[in-house]
Amino acid sequence: MDFFVTHVSERSRVLAGEVLASEWLSEGAKVREFEAALASRLGLASPVCVNSGTSALHLSLAVAGVGPGDEVIIPAQTFVATGLAVLMVGATPVFADINPRTGNISPLSVQGRITDRTRAVIPVHWAGYPCDMAEILEVCRDNQIAVIEDAAHALGAEYRGRPVGSLSRFTCFSFQAIKHLTTGDGGALCCLDEGDASRARAIRWFGIDRAKSKPSLLGEREFDLTELGFKYHMNDVAAAIGLGNIETLEGRLARRREIATIYRRELSHVPGLALLDSSPDRIHAYWLFTVLVENRAAFIRKLASQGIPSSVVHLRIDRYSIFGGIRDSLPGQDDFESRQVAIPVHERLSGEQVESVIGAIRAGW
Repeated sequence: MDFFVTHVSERSRVLAGEVLASEWLSEGAKVREFEAALASRLGLASPVCVNSGTSALHLSLAVAGVGPGDEVIIPAQTFVATGLAVLMVGATPVFADINPRTGNISPLSVQGRITDRTRAVIPVHWAGYPCDMAEILEVCRDNQIAVIEDAAHALGAEYRGRPVGSLSRFTCFSFQAIKHLTTGDGGALCCLDEGDASRARAIRWFGIDRAKSKPSLLGEREFDLTELGFKYHMNDVAAAIGLGNIETLEGRLARRREIATIYRRELSHVPGLALLDSSPDRIHAYWLFTVLVENRAAFIRKLASQGIPSSVVHLRIDRYSIFGGIRDSLPGQDDFESRQVAIPVHERLSGEQVESVIGAIRAGW
């Protein structure tokens, strides 16, 4: 049994083969087609495709004007990329506490961390479950702070009837190999404001606006560079893989939710195990199925003895020296950190495998 899987559809193989045969491998028509599909099929706001989710995070901070001397509030319950992107623009990550019943950043803790140097907040949708976005957006609006959602886990999630990727000024997705939708590696920055999207498109490719640069007799296009840009664009091979995979995404998300529903029903009264909260006003993407367990090491060993993988996936990042080590009191994070672990939830799990996971857990550890 696998904990993660990489899905590459047959259609992806065909489309990628066509791109390879065309010998147009860099950013081109397929990237534009993939961006259009993300918008039309998933309801994402002006998606700008890039070469990784980390690039999307860095790009969003750059477009938002975050820089040296600024502070960005983030949770510690995330992958290091969230914090590293803040350091990449010269800003300081400030760690807020989380709700230990969801793994998501606490709006109340965010409010308590705001200073006159705060320029952005990055809520992370842990495991694919949307954060309390209404409260976060209100706090940030009142303080004129940019909201940048880290939705690496949350493609296909919804909050109060709206898709994640259409709620905040910026939303960042990852299309890395083991995500719901992969392009091999890649990501997208979604922007509610078309001006932000236009600027992101320019600085994802060195700061050169392809749409406005003119062809020249000498071969190189005519353009002027007015700000620092990056080599973050997606290529057509990656976009072709994404285009093929997006066709089956809805069904694969539905299977994950079906498995999660079974887990929630069958594991709801297991001694020593608690399920995370699930509110009816949001739809989970279930990149992970996280539970809170007592005696976690014994739990992991018990499942492993029966061929069932489990993983914390990510532990708190404020423990790393590059972020200054653990300095602040975060009781919700401490509680979550000590008990969280995830069990398999991907779409290739058979009914028999799901039952084996449930049976192993219900037998105790």
